[in-house]
Amino acid sequence: MTTRKYGLWTILIYAICYFSPALFPTVSSALWATIVFYLGSAFFVSWLYRTSQSKLDFEMQPKAWKTSILWGILGIFLAIILQNIAILLETALFGESGNSQNTANILSFIQSNLLFVLAVSVGGPILEEFVFRRALIGILQEKIPLWFATIVSSLLFAVMHDDGHILLYTSLGIFFSLLYIKTGRIWTSIISHVGMNSLVVFIGLLSK
Repeated sequence: MTTRKYGLWTILIYAICYFSPALFPTVSSALWATIVFYLGSAFFVSWLYRTSQSKLDFEMQPKAWKTSILWGILGIFLAIILQNIAILLETALFGESGNSQNTANILSFIQSNLLFVLAVSVGGPILEEFVFRRALIGILQEKIPLWFATIVSSLLFAVMHDDGHILLYTSLGIFFSLLYIKTGRIWTSIISHVGMNSLVVFIGLLSK
């Protein structure tokens, strides 16, 4: 499977996963649909990636697994620090509230259905890493330089979160991309993304 074909399939799966909960008539059914679709899609795109023979240039000589995992764990805490810096900058430069409506909605949904935490902390991050890092960067870098592909994919990552914090999500998108590129393993950025989301959700629930 070519890089382009793999990328398009991954993006299509994400689009179906992203929009399908809106087809369900109640909040409860939409939450269950989100849980099932996100976890199922995360598993499917992971399998698709493992069976794909195409590799990006920076994936050709990946770092050792131990190094990649350590970077992933360190990335959790670096991502939290980056998140706080980005929020401070948004507040100072644009007057944006430090509160994320996206995060507030997620915490509300988790309180309605505890299993929703699996979609947010596991399924969602895994799917987003394969889409915005592996698929989009893979497709875009065929036409534009890697650094530009990283910025474009990160901007799209921010837009899809749709809560006004463009600088915050773009910064995180670039950071996760750098982890991926540095180690040559998508699982490094996945570890950081899953860990960051889990930590944010845990802290958010404790503060409720």
